[in-house]
Amino acid sequence: MDNIPERPDNSFRIILNLDYPESRMDNTLLNALRNQNENLTLKNISRGALKELFSNKKILIKGQRAKSNSSLAKGVTYVDILGFK
Repeated sequence: MDNIPERPDNSFRIILNLDYPESRMDNTLLNALRNQNENLTLKNISRGALKELFSNKKILIKGQRAKSNSSLAKGVTYVDILGFK
């Protein structure tokens, strides 16, 4: 059974369930955000605004700062975006 990391306060969580590894997190996350309907601000986020979230260390995987060029493994990844509920 997977360990689900604790979601930080004042954050929005998106769960990526990948059928195959992805070489860049930013493109995968942007597509996932645009396909969700829980947070309309993040649904309509621009590529530049997403890049700024990465630069400001507002995107975490398992509580660790994620980089836009981080690769993602196949399977489930919990991504938390700080400052959004």
